[in-house]
Amino acid sequence: MMVRLLLVLSLLALPFQAALAEGGMVSAADPRAAEAGREMLREGGSAVDAALAMMLALTVVEPQSSGIGGGGFLVHHDARNGGVTTIDGREVAPAAATANRFLNADGTRMGFREAVAGGLSVGVPGNVRLMEMAHGRWGRLKWSRLFKPAIKLADDGFKITPALHKRLEQMKVALRDFPAIRAHYYDASGAPKPVGARIKNPELARLLRHVAKHGAPGFYQGWPARRLSSAVATAPRNPSQLTEADLIAYRAEERPAVCGSYRGYRVCGMGPPSAGGIAIVQMLGMLERFDLKALGPNDPRSWHLISEAMRLAYADRDTYIADPGFVPVPVAGLIDPGYIRERSALISIDSVMAKALPGKPPGAGAWRYAPAAEVPSTTSFAAGDGAGNLVAVTSTIEGPFGSFLMANGFHLNNELTDFSFVPERGGLPVANRVEPGKRPRSAMSPTIVQGPDGKAMLALGSAGGPRIIMHVMKTLVGVLDWGLPVDQAIALPNIFLSGNAILVEKGTSLEAMRDQLTALGHIVTPAELGSKVNAVERRDGAWKGGADPRSEGVALAE
Repeated sequence: MMVRLLLVLSLLALPFQAALAEGGMVSAADPRAAEAGREMLREGGSAVDAALAMMLALTVVEPQSSGIGGGGFLVHHDARNGGVTTIDGREVAPAAATANRFLNADGTRMGFREAVAGGLSVGVPGNVRLMEMAHGRWGRLKWSRLFKPAIKLADDGFKITPALHKRLEQMKVALRDFPAIRAHYYDASGAPKPVGARIKNPELARLLRHVAKHGAPGFYQGWPARRLSSAVATAPRNPSQLTEADLIAYRAEERPAVCGSYRGYRVCGMGPPSAGGIAIVQMLGMLERFDLKALGPNDPRSWHLISEAMRLAYADRDTYIADPGFVPVPVAGLIDPGYIRERSALISIDSVMAKALPGKPPGAGAWRYAPAAEVPSTTSFAAGDGAGNLVAVTSTIEGPFGSFLMANGFHLNNELTDFSFVPERGGLPVANRVEPGKRPRSAMSPTIVQGPDGKAMLALGSAGGPRIIMHVMKTLVGVLDWGLPVDQAIALPNIFLSGNAILVEKGTSLEAMRDQLTALGHIVTPAELGSKVNAVERRDGAWKGGADPRSEGVALAE
């Protein structure tokens, strides 16, 4: 064990952020949110109660990444029957959205930054309806109790952290035309308020009290809905329509979990409109014929194999994944063991495939590839309770500060820019094009792993835009193949793709493998690949939590 620990420490010289408990465990990207979740567990709340309290607290303290102005996905393991349930709280395009939403008058596509800012990018938020559904099924505490930590943070104020300050500095030019957000976080000279400055948000506290009293309708109807609609309609840039009728019509959806077996474990995640569950099941299936355990994390061939599986899975993702209410997504075909074996046969342990093309899974229709411009933001959190229930949630407003708009004290998402801007190619429709009432494709990958005994053993997720899938994937390989505790698996180096090249995390053992990976045929580019993985693991009869050492996150025991 000591040799293995030293191996992992050499991969990434960062402190592990972990905790151990026999009762319950939470993990979140901000300590104040994690504390809100622990508070619920200590009062007898369920894992879901803890997760929802963390979501609300993150709305206050991590405004750059997530909150009730956006949407998310939830994956839940029920200890009573071993069932895995997923809830889709993804944002939807308003009724006024059309396939040409992000095209200029001459038919050319808008620039991404031009499209993000203002009302055009805002989708109908889904997180509060997700909360309502999850709490109704698995909550133990009163709905109003979940809101108290967030209300206190909004009333009393929270201190700006280094991560928030860094993001404010990066975004100060982009945000200069948005007075509401500047009034919150910048001084009269236009400089970000310093680290440690206390930010109060009485407007958000008022909204949270209203929703705590009136339930989800208190968010989607009445004065909160009218103010949200007005913020979109009067945006300083790209004013658009998102009506109270759009808000009232929104519903969270239960989706079938996407599950696959891997070396005796059962790995479950979100189905479409998320690509995360499918891509992870595909990649693990492609890798199962290789002995990753024997290779280990210090062998370049391990990372070569992971990157080849990644290239194939992302080619399928970009071609086939979209909202299943609008596009017949071939989920069964994409995770069919025979199809995955065909894809795996394209991978060689000692050379790179020339080009990773999408496959033709059973049930696939005629669609065209068109990328979407996801931004590496978002947040993820996990909780396990004393009864053995486990939940993973990934929540987002998309890019940093979303659309740059605020309503009722929270930040509105720019989720519609996750759609493909071009509606058709070569005479065929693009699966992920904009349509009224449609949910954009996502990389969010909340994941639960059940052991061979059927008991839940791991819940995790990450931030990182399109990289989310790979941050979760490498953590799963670290735990399931290399036997690492989850905090050490999170600290493994990150890897992603860029066209025909692979990106490896700067300053890690992966960058040191650059020559060996190049010899296998890869084009290797070192890059900053920050992540925010948060996880809860059941190990040796107790909960263990892990938080990404690249983030400000923590895991806290009940």
